[in-house]
Amino acid sequence: MRTDPVTLEVLRNAFQSVAEEMGVTLTRTALSPNIKDRRDCSTAVYTPEGALVAQAEHIPLHLGLMPAVVKKVLEHFPAEDLAPGDAIIINDPYVSGSHLPDVCLVSPVFAGRRLLAIVANLAHHVDVGGMVPGSMSTTATEIFQEGLRIPPVRICRAGRLNRELLQVLAHNVRTTEEFFGDIQAQLSANRVGGKRLKELAQKFGSGTLAHYTEEIIRYAERRFRAALKDVPPGTYRFTDYLEGDGLSEDLIAITAAVTVGPAGVRVDFTGTSPQVKGPVNATRSVTLACVYFAVKAVCDPDLPASEGIARVVEVVTPPGTLVNPRFPAAVAHANINTAQRIADVVLGALAQAVPHKVAAAGTGSMSNFTIGGEDGRGRYYSYVETYGGGQGGKAGQDGMDGVHVNMTNTRNTPVEVIEMSYPVLVRRYGLVTDSGGPGQFRGGAGLAREITLLENATVSVSTERSLIGPWGLAGGLPGRKSRCLLEMPDGTRKVMPGKFTRELHRGTTVILETAGGGGFGPPHARLPEAVRDDVRDGLVSKAAALESYGVVLTETLEEYPKP
Repeated sequence: MRTDPVTLEVLRNAFQSVAEEMGVTLTRTALSPNIKDRRDCSTAVYTPEGALVAQAEHIPLHLGLMPAVVKKVLEHFPAEDLAPGDAIIINDPYVSGSHLPDVCLVSPVFAGRRLLAIVANLAHHVDVGGMVPGSMSTTATEIFQEGLRIPPVRICRAGRLNRELLQVLAHNVRTTEEFFGDIQAQLSANRVGGKRLKELAQKFGSGTLAHYTEEIIRYAERRFRAALKDVPPGTYRFTDYLEGDGLSEDLIAITAAVTVGPAGVRVDFTGTSPQVKGPVNATRSVTLACVYFAVKAVCDPDLPASEGIARVVEVVTPPGTLVNPRFPAAVAHANINTAQRIADVVLGALAQAVPHKVAAAGTGSMSNFTIGGEDGRGRYYSYVETYGGGQGGKAGQDGMDGVHVNMTNTRNTPVEVIEMSYPVLVRRYGLVTDSGGPGQFRGGAGLAREITLLENATVSVSTERSLIGPWGLAGGLPGRKSRCLLEMPDGTRKVMPGKFTRELHRGTTVILETAGGGGFGPPHARLPEAVRDDVRDGLVSKAAALESYGVVLTETLEEYPKP
């Protein structure tokens, strides 16, 4: 079949629209705030063989995860064993690649008897059992402690929901009602995706859709190879460190050698530390997602996500290392922390080749904050949120303040939703002054949130960059480190490590300040007017304006009104 470029672009956008509508369906029908408010989920469309065709712009980490999930599911359920109305559920990291709270639903889409495509969605559930509420203990030492493991199994057969299986799963989680609601939302999202794809097949023909799905992937591959020509060939090496595994604060090295050449990109993690005891081991699928994100962000950030990227990038992950652990290593916090550090390492290597295309290091963690227990009515609850921080500055642009960077882009949970849904009080939520790394282009500011417990609860906090600040580039300085404190009911304060799980009493306040982003370029090259505006906006103090930038502000800020 001849490929028409206009039809190619029409169908590329059509598939993207299908994925986006699936995402809207999922977030608008989910029950837990983590999905409906924070949008901690992803939706996508695949070929019958499991190759990614289009993915909604949700979570970058899922770019590499979800294709691995779909392909593994198809190994267990070949096309000839699937039927219209089937849906497969899975969350096992050693099959799907993610951590246990990320539950994936995979559904085949048929046009008559022909398998037309696969639709899938992945959503972070607020509890899947395990040692602690939220299923995100920082002290787990094996996957069995982290929650319920679901192998690839049918949750729907020919359109009929397997209620007995659903009851077994719900029986093993703390937040049963939310689990039921979120699973139903995931099923609805896949049904919408299947309906839209069938409509496309009726309009264009199933044969035409099959041809253009492959052409969409080939287009991405060609475009990505063309973008690589702007990166000087060579091998670039970089090492960065994870600050402990939750059981100790010993530094854990992640090393990558990034080779760019005519054949594509090769990223070799040989030299990375062996897998560790704590729950920060990243499955190979997580590592792939981080690599795909980093090279795409540098080479062609507007490139539509598809299997075409994977065809150009080779990734070496030695077995038994932090970036490809052996079963049954604990993995819950790899998505939160290790994924961000893997991305930092690849970006740090590519900065040596194209420094004008790479931002300085960002906040370095998704900064997970989980509170769980029983509320005043005796019902289990689980508050799960990840916090943003500072984005690194880059050539020509300051880093954004208080945002998620690199491998995630979830929203925040509104304070009103938190206080209505959970027995907690939010005392403070805002940006941290002087946390952005000084530079010609300033690093973004970190976030601060203070939450007081209104009932006894189990709290898990997992963040990074509390020991080593996010690095700057081109003469920019590091961003301020993160920090976490506990304020006891009597007013005393205790400094906590970046990762901990602990039982806390009612009246205790948890204070988490995330790291700022690194700066880009020498600080003294920053325009004085920009420094003045930062001071006016509360992002930089007067003292830091003088010390870091050499800018003296003699007038009162009232003389510099906002435009």
